[in-house]
Amino acid sequence: MKRTIILTLAAFSLLACSQPAKQSAPSFEEVLTTRRSVRSYDASKTISEAEIRTLLTAAQEAPSWANMEPTKYYVAIGPEKRAALLEMIGGNKERVANAPVLIVSTFETGKSGFFRGQQTNEVGDGWGAYDNGLSNAYLVLQARAMGFDTLIMGMRQADAIRAEFSIPESEAIMAVIAVGYRADEPSRPARRDLDEIVKFF
Repeated sequence: MKRTIILTLAAFSLLACSQPAKQSAPSFEEVLTTRRSVRSYDASKTISEAEIRTLLTAAQEAPSWANMEPTKYYVAIGPEKRAALLEMIGGNKERVANAPVLIVSTFETGKSGFFRGQQTNEVGDGWGAYDNGLSNAYLVLQARAMGFDTLIMGMRQADAIRAEFSIPESEAIMAVIAVGYRADEPSRPARRDLDEIVKFF
């Protein structure tokens, strides 16, 4: 009986050693410090629609003016739409040619920064852009937590994108975001000294 127990324990021990170790999720600090604006992507790696849905669900957790959630996303994941969108992002085309997913980020105008149709302060639709930036920040951080990399691109042909994706005139097109896997390790740009950007009173 004792021998059977010992053999069973030994078998379990060997089985445990043979299993690949589960990769732990990165800490929030790791997500912040390893996120980069990546300009070279690994063409051999793909991203599924389910993974992009997880990514965009995280972006929905971002705060917005009166919980308006003005941000909208148009995902070019199929080869035809992706190829078409590549032609609409200027000089970034070659940089993100191997990124498997491109996402157009927009916001609905006249929502954030407004109350009963009236602008609540001088910023106006700037609040929509602000909320869009918050959603995109959540997106790129969640992407990094999932092992992906991103590049937010402001160079884009808005009119052509609007026509290609049937984006209504009531939405402002802000950026195109590439999502993929880095092909090499980008360096970390230096940051300004904290006292240059902060004042305590």
